[in-house]
Amino acid sequence: MDLSIIIVSWNVREKLNRCLSHLLLSRTNFKFEVFVVDNGSRDGSAEMVGKDFPEVKLIANDGNLGFAKAVNQAFRQTSGDFIFLLNPDNFVFPLTVDNLLHWLKAKEQAAMAGCRLLDKDGSDIKGQVRKFPGLFNQLAIVLKWPYLFTHILDRYLCIGFDYDQPAIVDSVRGSAMIIRRSALDKTLPSERLRRGELLDERFFIWFEDVDLCRTFKAAGLEVWYTPAARCYDLVGQSFTQVNRLTAQKYFRASMLKYFRKWQPFWQYFILWLAWPVGLFLTFVFGKLKFESKKNT
Repeated sequence: MDLSIIIVSWNVREKLNRCLSHLLLSRTNFKFEVFVVDNGSRDGSAEMVGKDFPEVKLIANDGNLGFAKAVNQAFRQTSGDFIFLLNPDNFVFPLTVDNLLHWLKAKEQAAMAGCRLLDKDGSDIKGQVRKFPGLFNQLAIVLKWPYLFTHILDRYLCIGFDYDQPAIVDSVRGSAMIIRRSALDKTLPSERLRRGELLDERFFIWFEDVDLCRTFKAAGLEVWYTPAARCYDLVGQSFTQVNRLTAQKYFRASMLKYFRKWQPFWQYFILWLAWPVGLFLTFVFGKLKFESKKNT
């Protein structure tokens, strides 16, 4: 099998239907398999997949296990030489899958690649390529500094990045990224490989994609952005169902775990001290009906 595609879904039935409809119309000259892991949806998503897409391999969970655990459930059953993680609110073009796979096959040193993500108007989604999280940019996010200083995250979000050109980058957005299976043997701990864990299950949601990018880069492998394949990304449709304070608590937990894993303890500790203020500001801004800015 050339390619295994994994989609994790939670209460986005119509988006998932559209995602699979686009995906199964892909024009390719290779074999691929599709897995959908439904994280306890209450909107009939799993039933829809079973009825309308019998060729898709469905894993239906009783509850929400989080993104990393759900991906790993499917990963243990995959047989593809490449793994494509695709969010259910992403819609591929007919040649997206074919172009992305052939592009990565030609880049032998590349462990992972992210394709060109477009919003509903066809414009490039800003921040789909990012620098690795650092203390300053994450502290700015926690304390909502972009509300006052609108360009403070420009370097972190790679504002000005040329999305017309392929490039080696720190990290790509995890909503549509392809991974070379053979690279995992060179990078992941042997115990994690034995358990069949593509993603680190310490992360419930958020930071698991940048964690994998960081793992590859630490092993001397390359993470690429390529415009050779395109995909529409509606960005975080599942999280429109979660109030902002709850979402920030998920974000907080994953950020702290990431810093505990990759950064000096003192940086983790500073962020740990700052987060109560950040959650309070989230509550206040929510009451005042402020709009979210740049993932803050």
